[in-house]
Amino acid sequence: MRWTLPSDRIPEAWFNVLPRLPEPLQPPLHPATKQPVGPDDLAPLFPMALIGQEMSAEPWIDVPGEVLDVLRLWRPTPLIRARRLEEALGTPARIYYKDESVSPAGSHKPNTAVPQAFYNKQDGVPRLTTETGAGQWGSALAFATTLFGLECKVYMVRTSYNQKPYRRVMMETWGATVEPSPVDEPDHPGSLGTAISDAVRDAATRDDSHYSLGSVLNHVLLHQTVIGLEAKEQLALAGEEKPDIVIGCCGGGSNFGGIALPFVLDEGVELLAAEPSSCPTLTAGTFDYDFGDTAGMTPLLAMYTLGHDFIPPPIHAGGLRYHGDAPIISNLVKSGRMRAVAYPQGKVFEAAVQFARTQGTIPAPETGHAVRAVVDEALKAKEEGKEEVILFSFSGHGLLDLQAYDDFLAGRLDAG
Repeated sequence: MRWTLPSDRIPEAWFNVLPRLPEPLQPPLHPATKQPVGPDDLAPLFPMALIGQEMSAEPWIDVPGEVLDVLRLWRPTPLIRARRLEEALGTPARIYYKDESVSPAGSHKPNTAVPQAFYNKQDGVPRLTTETGAGQWGSALAFATTLFGLECKVYMVRTSYNQKPYRRVMMETWGATVEPSPVDEPDHPGSLGTAISDAVRDAATRDDSHYSLGSVLNHVLLHQTVIGLEAKEQLALAGEEKPDIVIGCCGGGSNFGGIALPFVLDEGVELLAAEPSSCPTLTAGTFDYDFGDTAGMTPLLAMYTLGHDFIPPPIHAGGLRYHGDAPIISNLVKSGRMRAVAYPQGKVFEAAVQFARTQGTIPAPETGHAVRAVVDEALKAKEEGKEEVILFSFSGHGLLDLQAYDDFLAGRLDAG
């Protein structure tokens, strides 16, 4: 069963959680002076519209018409009830998922790539640099920049560059240039932290370039709230008053924030982030100021962190291999409004394969973490005899991640 909305029902304003947080965010600090950064400090990297959104206290921020025109290529995305998975688990829980895999890039990432490309085009910036872990963000930005006639340079974490060649091909098909990161250490597996350093260094040394980030920052999570806003309307169409629990995988926080933040003010709705146990930022990290990149070039953010020099193991869920987490997500976890759980890779792929064999769609390894949490929550509901409503974000398909499934099915996958 699925619930769809017509293209004219895309949310026309983003939900801004900043004025609704239980306590204000601590300001980002300048990497050299350790003083709070201002708009002028961020201007070399971002257009002023995004800088304004990063700091805005407005409860709602309008989506530009030009952005809506592009989003209508695939939005609103469908809400689907996972009845076959429910039956396989024998659970009384009702499981719904927001299918973000239907975007041209196959994930939720274009929701922010499109507005970021638009605002940079509006500012007259001809070139963007960025990093990418597993390739979902890099391919999304490549897609968005080609629509707005911008040049795009992507620094791809070397482990994923080698594991996922067709992600690189996607980016190059959309006109981007892709380079493995770190650029100066060819034997290094890389991390999102090192790739951010490469991308920021590139943008900061060229007058024609800005930097674009696919997660972590406030404006990125803002753009992703279209996911949860649509889901609220679709759940009502499905006859559900509200979910009991909202689940998403979490690396930097954009996908989880997109599905969860519109429910922050709803009492009785639990918000659960699923992360890898090999990179357990929210479950084992320390809440502190830390750099967003390995080289210490970015502002320091108040967040849960494993340390900016932490290099996670080369798991297949490359998009979750980040040492820190979004300040917004960290703030809500710290206050107790959200909670997190960590899973080893083997358990994730067990659940992902079960989902594929019941619902049909093959999840991306990152999405598999959310599926694992959904299965566990549904089994818990079964044990307790509760008819819970579970909503989760199916943040991307795994059609370009089949090497990971081959490794799992052949018994070669590191289960940790």
